[in-house]
Amino acid sequence: MHITSEVSSTTTNSANQSKKGSSNRNSNNETNNNNSNTTNNNNNSKEGASTKKPVDTSPYLTPENLIERTVDVLLAEHPGELVKTGSPHIVCTTLPTHWRSNKTLPIAFKVLALGEVMDGTIVTIRAGNDENFCGELRNCTAVMKNQVAKFNDLRFVGRSGRGK
Repeated sequence: MHITSEVSSTTTNSANQSKKGSSNRNSNNETNNNNSNTTNNNNNSKEGASTKKPVDTSPYLTPENLIERTVDVLLAEHPGELVKTGSPHIVCTTLPTHWRSNKTLPIAFKVLALGEVMDGTIVTIRAGNDENFCGELRNCTAVMKNQVAKFNDLRFVGRSGRGK
């Protein structure tokens, strides 16, 4: 999977505007101002601010912002199918909430790299919980091809932290 994006700048330099043209625009803006305080609808109210994800309003597009936006768009395109991992450049398919030990998963588990990873890179996964930080897995290695590592027969072996 290859993700490409295009970034373009739409800023203009206000110092290059002529004074004659700007005075006409200022008088025109006074009569046709859609951003006045009485009609401003930019959702800056305090209500519900804690439930919304903060939006980065910086004018600069940093690599971190681009990665986060790309991941958010990718997750929105595939709701319930992909989840974030501890690495910002890696997402994976979801796992069932409960699965019996030593049984094949209903679908192949996949790891998707959003950055450049060479084909042939060996990917090893580890899984754990609060009681067992690194559970025993079978078939936990796969080879990266076209930014995707597919684990065909991933199995959780043992009790994975359930009881003694």
